[in-house]
Amino acid sequence: MKNPGRMKTRLVVEAPVDTDDGQGGVRRAYAAIATVWAAVMPDRVQHAVEADADGAVVRLRIVLRSGLALTLQHRLRDGDRIYRITALSNSADGRFTEIHVDYRVV
Repeated sequence: MKNPGRMKTRLVVEAPVDTDDGQGGVRRAYAAIATVWAAVMPDRVQHAVEADADGAVVRLRIVLRSGLALTLQHRLRDGDRIYRITALSNSADGRFTEIHVDYRVV
């Protein structure tokens, strides 16, 4: 990223926390682990039907400074909007992490 000034969106990074549900399974919740500045750029929108609910899946590209050990299990939150991570890559110089995310619009 040539212009770090584009990082003007404040996102909360959340990690999964699994707890025993008492019936042999787990219950997944998420806990905030960091708050970061990021550049959020649109990628594409795709119509989708999920559980008989019509809506759309919005795909975004997010760039933030490297330093967090993120996986596909983490997620990002911007207020009420939750971004599911679909792909991660580091910049050539290692200073930035590019993240591809999805979120659902109903």
